[in-house]
Amino acid sequence: MIIRKADFIKSATNVAGCPEPVYPEYAFIGRSNVGKSSLINMLTLRKGLARISSTPGKTQLMSHFLINEEWYLVDLPGYGYARRSKKARASWEIMIRNYLTQRTSLVMVFLLIDSRIPPQEMDLEFMQWMAEKEVPFILLFTKTDKISAKVLSQNLKEYKAELLERWDEAPSAILTSSRSQKGREEVLQLIEGLNSNFAAQGSGKFNQ
Repeated sequence: MIIRKADFIKSATNVAGCPEPVYPEYAFIGRSNVGKSSLINMLTLRKGLARISSTPGKTQLMSHFLINEEWYLVDLPGYGYARRSKKARASWEIMIRNYLTQRTSLVMVFLLIDSRIPPQEMDLEFMQWMAEKEVPFILLFTKTDKISAKVLSQNLKEYKAELLERWDEAPSAILTSSRSQKGREEVLQLIEGLNSNFAAQGSGKFNQ
């Protein structure tokens, strides 16, 4: 897939405020400071499309970007930022869970995981929740260029072991690097194929 156009459309605090669900949507989410903005900019080859900040918890809204006038890339707020108030965390949880379960044009969630660290319970619990709600997702391991191949392999093995304790089969995963563009073609090819299914079926995740 060639990204010819990438436009910011709008940000919203709830499902009702999102654009009309006429295009397939792909949501990107992960713990704060997982490298989500850098990854989005790498995928679209637009340096400033998603704001990059050294301050965790910067993204507060659900932002829709229309790609090639064919599909939406949705930047969701990061979770797990300890300095955010309980009220703010509760509001985030309601907003995200409503979006993930109610948005009919949502085709796939890309859950970003920091490849440099061992499995985190917060990520595992979020995966479990999505699985229970039948929200389709795939894992994107980020920052793979910032650790040795040995450490990366060990962390991936630990993740697989943790996931197989919960499910019969581990979720699909793609290794990425915003610096080297590793994983870019895999992600875009996956989206391209899912777009074709969406067009053929005329529906989102609940009817795949």
